[in-house]
Amino acid sequence: KHLSFLPEAMYTEIQRERERSDSGNILTHPDYIDGNPDLIKPKKLLNPVKASKSHQELHRELLMNHKRGLGVESKPELQRVLEHRRRNQFIRQKKEEEEAKKLQSPFEKELLKRHQRLDQLEKEQEKQEDHAPEFIKVKENLRRTSTVTGDEKAA
Repeated sequence: KHLSFLPEAMYTEIQRERERSDSGNILTHPDYIDGNPDLIKPKKLLNPVKASKSHQELHRELLMNHKRGLGVESKPELQRVLEHRRRNQFIRQKKEEEEAKKLQSPFEKELLKRHQRLDQLEKEQEKQEDHAPEFIKVKENLRRTSTVTGDEKAA
């Protein structure tokens, strides 16, 4: 039966009356009129999820919020909690990185500076080698091969 024409208060009272009459009984009353008493009458099982108080209260709250227009555009609670955790984790990670930078010893800072300078010098050398004319590169390769073969002959 569909009771959409009844106000919510009446609907909940009907539900309570059913629960009182069905105390301990999982089965509902049949929707058909008793005909032949010899027939086995089928009985529809209640959905335990829909029969639970918490589900009914949640459904009622959702209906009320929907009527008010609340909660339609807002994020679900789970999504809000996950975003809050991600934000806190990101902030915590940034703080740890800043603390790690502060705790660097002067020796580590100096090593880092030297390493950066060496990298910069290597990059500059590669750039200069790339801009050198082709014949100079070939000449350098020839010198290397000739010195290697000369050294091998002496040995």
